[in-house]
Amino acid sequence: MSAEARPGQPSWLAHYFHSPDQQFEANKFGMWLFLAQELLFFSGLFCAYLVFRWLYPDTWLAGADQLNKWMGATNTVVLIVSSFTMALAVRAAQMRDIAKLKMHLVLTIAFACVFLVVKYFEYSHKFHLGIYPGKFYEYEGSTGMMPIFFAIYYCITGLHGIHVVAGIIVLVWCLVLAQKGHFDTGNYIFVDNVGIYWHLVDLIWIFLFPLLYLVK
Repeated sequence: MSAEARPGQPSWLAHYFHSPDQQFEANKFGMWLFLAQELLFFSGLFCAYLVFRWLYPDTWLAGADQLNKWMGATNTVVLIVSSFTMALAVRAAQMRDIAKLKMHLVLTIAFACVFLVVKYFEYSHKFHLGIYPGKFYEYEGSTGMMPIFFAIYYCITGLHGIHVVAGIIVLVWCLVLAQKGHFDTGNYIFVDNVGIYWHLVDLIWIFLFPLLYLVK
């Protein structure tokens, strides 16, 4: 049965759902399943971090001293603020306030780009010192198993950076849909799911910052 054949139902309701609430809950459940498998990407790296920190505590302290805590703190604040603007974007979509939706999406994208720019300068400085990942590591001030510390650092922050880039892509997509009037109908499911994804990206960094930069 098509959506047009059901009087009183919105045009965006898929024919295989009985109501907008059912479609919303199904989409939300699917998003949570997707995020669950996303966490698996990071779980192995978190386990590796904990194991090697337990085996080489002095090396982990020395490695953390090579990280720029101010840049890490700046990126933490940037992502927390971006979560706030993303929440405002979801609220605007719920209220069908398209102007505010677009404004908050643009702000969220801008904060995400700031995060990547800060991370670029942080990586560039380490490359200048010869702190490369894996077998390319050639930092003269290396002690103990520090190359392993930075191998994990690059893997886990690099994977997080990929998720930030993916977030920017879907945020831009969301902005394009808003520009086309896709959310004028009250169908804000996509915005809500993008918001959930972005909050996860922010939450992961909130765990990464103390684990990597504030090791004591």
